[in-house]
Amino acid sequence: MKITLIAIGKTEDKYLIEGIDKYINRLKHYINFSFVALPDVKNVKNLSEAQQKAKEAELLHKQINNGDVVILLDEKGKKYSSIAFSNYLNKQMIGSVQHLIFIIGGPYGFDETIYKRANGLISLSDMTFSHQMIRLFFVEQLYRGFSILKGEPYHHA
Repeated sequence: MKITLIAIGKTEDKYLIEGIDKYINRLKHYINFSFVALPDVKNVKNLSEAQQKAKEAELLHKQINNGDVVILLDEKGKKYSSIAFSNYLNKQMIGSVQHLIFIIGGPYGFDETIYKRANGLISLSDMTFSHQMIRLFFVEQLYRGFSILKGEPYHHA
């Protein structure tokens, strides 16, 4: 199985980039993982919220193939404990999913076309975090999930 995390916009804070890179490198021991940061939509000041989400959706649709399983990181999504998320990942692998894509949307969330394409929604917390921080939190939880599956001690750290 291959896992891809797609996010709108670049991460600029050095500490976040270092943290994200740390977990991406660790993930490579477990799974074929890639992180795709799509460029921010240009001229957003001239766009309505709906227009901005539609432009972001165009970028996202180009990254998704028909057979991909797409999960949106969304505040309305299902919440998992780390162990339950690990079990979720295991079920995807056992279920012969070839490509699992997780998406972090832009500042206004997702266009309706992306919701319609999604196979599910996951929420990382009831709290609101910046889209930049969610990237780090998610790759850390992905790493934690695989360390749980492998019975490694990281989960208890």
